[in-house]
Amino acid sequence: MAGGDMQDLTGAQYSPLTGLIYIFNLIVGTGALTLPAAFHDAGWLLSSVIIILLAFMSYLTATFVIESMAAANAMIHWKRLQRLKRSGGPVSEQLVARTLQVQAIGGARETPSSPLLRAASSARRQEDDENQPLIDQDAIERIPSTVSNYYEITEITEMGRMASLFFSRGGRNMFYLCLVIYLYGDLAIYGAAVAKSVRDVACNYKPPNMTSPLNISDSELCWADSTKTRLDAYRIFLAVFVCTIGQFVFCNVTKTKYLQIATTLMRWQAFIVMVVLATLTLVNGSPASPPASRISGLPNLFGVCVYSFMCHHSLPGLVTPISDKKKLYSLMLGDYAIILSFYFLLAFTGIFAFRDINDLYTLNFQPSPSDSWFLFTLHFFLSLFPVFTLSTNFPIIAITLSNNLKSLFLTEGRMYSYWTRTVVFPLLALVPPTCVAMATHSLEFLVGITGSYAGAGIQYIVPAALVYYARQEAGSALGVGVRNQHKSPFKHWMWVVFVQLWAITCIVFVTWNHISSAVS
Repeated sequence: MAGGDMQDLTGAQYSPLTGLIYIFNLIVGTGALTLPAAFHDAGWLLSSVIIILLAFMSYLTATFVIESMAAANAMIHWKRLQRLKRSGGPVSEQLVARTLQVQAIGGARETPSSPLLRAASSARRQEDDENQPLIDQDAIERIPSTVSNYYEITEITEMGRMASLFFSRGGRNMFYLCLVIYLYGDLAIYGAAVAKSVRDVACNYKPPNMTSPLNISDSELCWADSTKTRLDAYRIFLAVFVCTIGQFVFCNVTKTKYLQIATTLMRWQAFIVMVVLATLTLVNGSPASPPASRISGLPNLFGVCVYSFMCHHSLPGLVTPISDKKKLYSLMLGDYAIILSFYFLLAFTGIFAFRDINDLYTLNFQPSPSDSWFLFTLHFFLSLFPVFTLSTNFPIIAITLSNNLKSLFLTEGRMYSYWTRTVVFPLLALVPPTCVAMATHSLEFLVGITGSYAGAGIQYIVPAALVYYARQEAGSALGVGVRNQHKSPFKHWMWVVFVQLWAITCIVFVTWNHISSAVS
């Protein structure tokens, strides 16, 4: 996941600027730490072209998600009003307006703490809504009469709920399967990043033939007076991390708002320090000479860029509470432009400051005995920065994955044992990504694979399919005369076809490249 630190902040309305700050923090996360290595491997010119193109594609499909949210709200409002009409008696425009407002207020007050957790329970909540009382007469009396619009985004409709509204059962299951695979990749990336960071700080043995601290073989010793290799140490630290932090998955513990804020502040301190230190390295020494283009690095670059612009699964929880959505698409375009500029700053300072770049960029700033106390502190903080931030995110992602696995495999309404729900599914969420991280600690590879396949599904295929079926369903139910004011700027049906063809082409190219590399 690109970010995901602002999950508890959607309970009340906020200004468009605040909402865009939350989206900015959501997108700029772990994926940014792998961008410099991806730029270095693919070449600065080719990488620049690709990241601009993928930023545009991410923005395009983000507008699809928002349009689908508006259509989902319209369908929910329309169904409730149809039930109200069937209940008997005349339905005035005033009552219609007040009903929509009451439902919007109720939806805002009942917002769960995490967008992804809401996605896991969205299918069940949809059926619950059908059985809830339509309106509260006392609440209606207290609300002033205004004209409401069917397509107003007043309720948080997560992608899982939209999949239940617009997809068939098979399509809904495919969505959850794609999301589950993406979350498995997330957990493998988090575990590998934490264990690798701790290993590189803890291991103090330097082989005599070492040319760079970034190129030490995994078969080398970790400590001079020990028989444990660096790979052994990595796996030990990974096991300790999963066994300690993984316990919270069984307790269903979630982060608090204040921990999220602290994590966000720490992340931005780290990004600023990395840019400043890389700039100082450029000023005080001769710059490196990275290649302009290298096709062999393109598949991983594609996956890393998709992963670095991922926000679509959490957009409903962050966009819905924005108070004024009239210029939402323009503001989001500006947000994407700022994020793209920041990614260029981070990547270009890195590839021209260092000749060798670790796949986890923070490990380029390892502490050295020759550092001053201030520089040593900064390097130590950067080296362990992924440990601090990813440790707080790991249980949340694992709980979300466990809940999505339940939505995918458990039958609605059937009773299951306590051990099945509280032990089996948390273990299913923890064991597979741990095994993957044990097998490889190449973060660039893990991010590339996760972004190229499951990430492409969540960012391209699902939004395009959602907006296609949402337009059909809403248009059929409400008629073409009811305008969707949140319709995507890319409203022609050819854009939907283009996104699907783009996703398929990219996946086929990446797969072919991986197979060719393995064969050769």
